[in-house]
Amino acid sequence: MEEVIIKTKDISVRIMELGPHETARWHYHSDITDNMFCLTGTILIRLKDPDEEVVLSPGQRCEVIKGRVHQVANAGANHTQYLLVQGVGTYDFNVVNP
Repeated sequence: MEEVIIKTKDISVRIMELGPHETARWHYHSDITDNMFCLTGTILIRLKDPDEEVVLSPGQRCEVIKGRVHQVANAGANHTQYLLVQGVGTYDFNVVNP
């Protein structure tokens, strides 16, 4: 599930929902930074170069700079939600195989 709060040419703000143990594809963005704020559940963010894992609980945030390969996952058995703030720049979603 995805709920768009704001979407302009340079900024996107959405509430994202992941099902139990759901995982997004590995990807990076060429021109934007991701800021993820956990709303419910537990969010796991895996990062490359260097390899790192960040676990977010409600109220916590993780910033992923442009160009850094990452993956977002639901670390729990229940649905989870996070606020995704992306910008400032042109959006792209470049899938990679880690």
